Amino acid sequence: MKKIIGLTIAIFVLQTIQAQVAIAPTPTTYCNPINIDYGYTPIPNFSTWGRHRTTADPVIVNYKGDFYLFSTNQWGYWHSSDLAKWTFHSRKFLRPWNEGYDELCAPAVGVIGDTMIVFGSTYTSKFSIWMSTDPKNNQWKPLVDSFNIGGWDPSFFTDDNGRLYMYNGSSNKFPMYGIELNRKSFQPIDTRKEMYALEPWRYGWQRFGEHMDNTFLDPFIEGSHMTKYKNKYYLQYGAPGTEFSGYADGLLVGDNPLGYFTPQSDPLSMKLGGFVRGAGHGATFQDNQQNYWHISTTVVSVKNTFERRLGIWPTGFDKDDVMYCNTTFGDYPHYLPGKRPGLQESSDRPDWFTGWMLLNYNKPVQVSSTYGGYLPNGAVDELIKTYWSAASGNKGEWIQTDLGQVSTVNAIQLNYADQEVDSNCLGKVTGQYHQYILYYSLNGEKWNVLVDKSQNTTDVPHDYVELTAPIQARYIKLLNVHMPTGKFAISGLRVFGNGNGAKPDPVQQFIVLRTEKDKRSAFIKWKPVDHAFAYNIHYGTHPEKLYTCIMVHSNNEYWMKAMDSQKTYYYTIESINENGVSSRSPIIKAE
Repeated sequence: MKKIIGLTIAIFVLQTIQAQVAIAPTPTTYCNPINIDYGYTPIPNFSTWGRHRTTADPVIVNYKGDFYLFSTNQWGYWHSSDLAKWTFHSRKFLRPWNEGYDELCAPAVGVIGDTMIVFGSTYTSKFSIWMSTDPKNNQWKPLVDSFNIGGWDPSFFTDDNGRLYMYNGSSNKFPMYGIELNRKSFQPIDTRKEMYALEPWRYGWQRFGEHMDNTFLDPFIEGSHMTKYKNKYYLQYGAPGTEFSGYADGLLVGDNPLGYFTPQSDPLSMKLGGFVRGAGHGATFQDNQQNYWHISTTVVSVKNTFERRLGIWPTGFDKDDVMYCNTTFGDYPHYLPGKRPGLQESSDRPDWFTGWMLLNYNKPVQVSSTYGGYLPNGAVDELIKTYWSAASGNKGEWIQTDLGQVSTVNAIQLNYADQEVDSNCLGKVTGQYHQYILYYSLNGEKWNVLVDKSQNTTDVPHDYVELTAPIQARYIKLLNVHMPTGKFAISGLRVFGNGNGAKPDPVQQFIVLRTEKDKRSAFIKWKPVDHAFAYNIHYGTHPEKLYTCIMVHSNNEYWMKAMDSQKTYYYTIESINENGVSSRSPIIKAE
């Protein structure tokens, strides 16, 4: 058997040129979670829970036309010109009095004039603020040797008039704070002010727990970020807990950078269902075409509570200056900035979704081997928390997915899982790489090379491959050539395109029964649609602004617990299959 596998791989390698042609040399799309070389937890005592990749609390700033990404515990930062290809720059932002402390946690990143500044979370006054006018070449120096006021989960905001502010707070006891700083000395001006404290008694989504029902622990407010638009100030904050699917970024709107602020009923960014879940503790930025985007923390929380990834979502302001973040199909392929056809002709709230559908949800899977209870279906069940693992990480292990019918394939996302990661993986590990080959077939007998990355030398834990031109296929096979560490394990082998069939019918008998005793909650039910594998529930407090969406797989009911108890809500639903999306149902009013 080993000889046969080796011969097969050799034949495939000969077709490398054909495979490389299939990959778009300059991608026009991306898919969440974003594919960066996430570091492993740098905290040794987490090793008892299993080694795992993780980062969170991201900030992206557009500096001189390029994008810079900072996040928790990465021993450096990333740089990109297009939000698709990211280059890591190793940099330990040290405290000057203690060379052994080398980690940024929940960093604040700001721009003052032509200078980028970086500051890490701390409760002491000994952490430096760092500065750079050339971050692309990793040139940094301390700007302020010891910042007099500490702050956990800090953020900087420079107003149009040049005045500088800092926001901070990470607590389930204390509120989020704001303060003005002298932009030259970085000394505080006046005293800090309370910006906001959570109100879970009113806003259901702020309740702690995976199902927003934990009454034993109060929710946490964290992760501030300020955006200014048309003389209004939009202060964002994370809640209620980083390990939950309902992790979200709330929104406060005011006329002054230090308040008073009015809370928005629903989160700015929230993603309760689908492969990628959670959209909290993030930051908003603009691309070079002045479009807004929001990057935030998404949830894995299997190997450890703080096992997390990052997602980027289209964001903006509607004609009434209401800020929104579009996470609908947020883990399906979306166009990159400047790549979406006809965007300039789009509506008030442009859609960056490609329309490429998931082709292999819960479809039949074949594998080379299975380790323990990590069964093959874990790679196609649209749950990042579950995964299939082969018995080894050896060259020749494989997984094959059946699309059910000959389909149009536009892109494929490979999501690797951490299974028995080597014990030396601590912090940022350099020199890691994944190697694999993807094949496609019309009948499961004759195979062609689709993508050959058997010579790849980069770390791609969530590799996303966009094809130059779509191909017709029924079967997709992924062959392992090299794993950087651990066993060959996949949490999501996700194939995108069109199933070459009919879209599902619209949903019928859609009802929303709001709870009388607790207006934060409602029971939602609908008649199942034949040939639909999922549904999108859209809702909001205005019938023309249904900006929040929940994707529900393989079910025809949902227990809704995220509402503002003091507002009337509006709901609609659509059905989803491999071929597209149905029209939406009539809007229902829930008082």
